[in-house]
Amino acid sequence: MVCVIYYNFIMVSRCNVLHISDIGDDFLSLFLPRLCLGCRAHLVRGERVLCTDCLLSMARTDFHRKRDNTLEQAFWGRCLVERAAAFSVYNRGSRIRKLIHALKYNGGTEIGRMLGELYGNILAESGFMTDIDMIVPVPLHPARQRQRGYNQSDYIAFGLSDASGVAVKKNIIRRAIKTGSQTKRGRYERWENVKSLFFVPDPEVVMGRHILVVDDVITTGSTMEACVNALHEAGEVKVSLVALAAAQKLTL
Repeated sequence: MVCVIYYNFIMVSRCNVLHISDIGDDFLSLFLPRLCLGCRAHLVRGERVLCTDCLLSMARTDFHRKRDNTLEQAFWGRCLVERAAAFSVYNRGSRIRKLIHALKYNGGTEIGRMLGELYGNILAESGFMTDIDMIVPVPLHPARQRQRGYNQSDYIAFGLSDASGVAVKKNIIRRAIKTGSQTKRGRYERWENVKSLFFVPDPEVVMGRHILVVDDVITTGSTMEACVNALHEAGEVKVSLVALAAAQKLTL
């Protein structure tokens, strides 16, 4: 009887603490409103970083459910990829495009980690992460990272790791030279710009491993192709790819 009373007391106390915490959050939001980093709308209770509307408005690819999907096919004949998937479809008016812009240029690192965790849960539940040994973000050149203050792909990788439990290994791939922006380059120009851009400084670390390479967006695939080829040149490895978004032409 005493145990039951004590248990009920504890449960009621916890409920009261949670209720008081919710009231405190609501009161604080009157003076310091929490805004969605995607659209600047007010976040309501239960929302964090991005509002429900932003999350629901992103077109999903479901590539993690489809072998030989169109993103994987984009790398056929270019490099050896085990699996490839992207969370959303990237085009001029897409919500994910605005979010990636905020992630890269407006200090929105929370966006990268949250979406990485969200997609990581989806990938883990689907079996996509099975036998992955490490998560490797596509590196920025050190000079560009110093200028920006961070590498956006790191935060996506951290989110994927939070969800899957697979460790993030930075500096597995390094950039040999600094290149200009890829944004306005055509496919061949992008490939020429990055074909010898990456190298693996310590091949023994990747030998015999299945590596998941992570980037923010795949447009033509040139950067990912260069990373994959650098890993295969380092030794016997398996490589899979994940991005928050893929260009619409790669999803059709």
